[in-house]
Amino acid sequence: MEPNKKKKIEDQIESEQKAISYDMKEFTIELYVKKYLERIDEDDNELYVPDYQREFIWDEKHQSRFIESLYLGLPVPFMFSAEIKETGRLEIVDGSQRIRTLAAFMNDELTLSHLEKLSEMNGCKYSELPVGLQRSFKNISIRMVVLSSKATEEVRNEMFDRINTSSVPLLPMETRRGIYRGSFTDFIIELAKEPRFKQLCPMVKYMQNRREEEELILRLFAFYELYPNYNAVEKMGVAKYLDSYLAQKNKTFTNADKDTLRKVFYSLIDFMEKVYQGQGFAKRRGAVGISKPYFEAIAVGISLALKENPDMKVEYKKSLEIDKNNRNAFYKLIEGRYQTHTASKIKNRIEFVKSEYKA
Repeated sequence: MEPNKKKKIEDQIESEQKAISYDMKEFTIELYVKKYLERIDEDDNELYVPDYQREFIWDEKHQSRFIESLYLGLPVPFMFSAEIKETGRLEIVDGSQRIRTLAAFMNDELTLSHLEKLSEMNGCKYSELPVGLQRSFKNISIRMVVLSSKATEEVRNEMFDRINTSSVPLLPMETRRGIYRGSFTDFIIELAKEPRFKQLCPMVKYMQNRREEEELILRLFAFYELYPNYNAVEKMGVAKYLDSYLAQKNKTFTNADKDTLRKVFYSLIDFMEKVYQGQGFAKRRGAVGISKPYFEAIAVGISLALKENPDMKVEYKKSLEIDKNNRNAFYKLIEGRYQTHTASKIKNRIEFVKSEYKA
């Protein structure tokens, strides 16, 4: 290698390393939960879950096995967060399912199950364990990488992108494209290319080009057609239900079905462009990232209302605003603290939007 080339490589590495600033923290579980829960009702908790991660995915088995791993002293992955300069808050980049599981367990919202090594703990809640085990759990330490607020926005985006796309399993929709092939899958892929829909779905950088628009359209149709009974979603879990829905639709999808769902899709886009200009399916104007519980409520609720009254009045509903300083009824229905996809929660938030536009 030529000396000049070698020098350029070394200089480039040194320059890029200087741009990355982070700290290693080691907090107890008790402190993680406190930072997460304190002022969460005002959406001002120090350690917070960003909108695009508000869906709680882990089932009871997955949550319980994580708690079991901690009691067994097994190594668990680091948490990753980024310090937000303007507020000093820590945005969770990787670890939202873990932190919410810890909070749920310590709040007695999780009953342990499916444990193999610590089978005697099956059926137990945190408060039912001996005091010594409660204390030892609270004092377990977990490491967290905190990207400093000194890091540029570009560096933060790069870190987020690498954590969320490098050496990480494919997202569900990326996997579905390869497994569930058929006319319905092709239809969703086609609709996801619609520029108007993309405009309505502002994505964070590391969710771009990962079939997220396809995932949202699949949820729109699945929850629209399943309404009003979402017991299957709660029983199977969202991902598995969407898998089964997609597989079944590929077998039965007709041209008539295509015409019906295409109308649902474009009627929704037309409405959203008129009412939610500059916001789309984000929670607030100018926000980036799509909360799936919020998307389902707005998209499915409005679509159901349009189905009953295609000529309904096109107007903005202040009752559907998401404002942490004004935690209205809708805010409480879509906040994603824990178990975001029980049958009742799905139905309630969708029907709330539907009823607002029917009123």
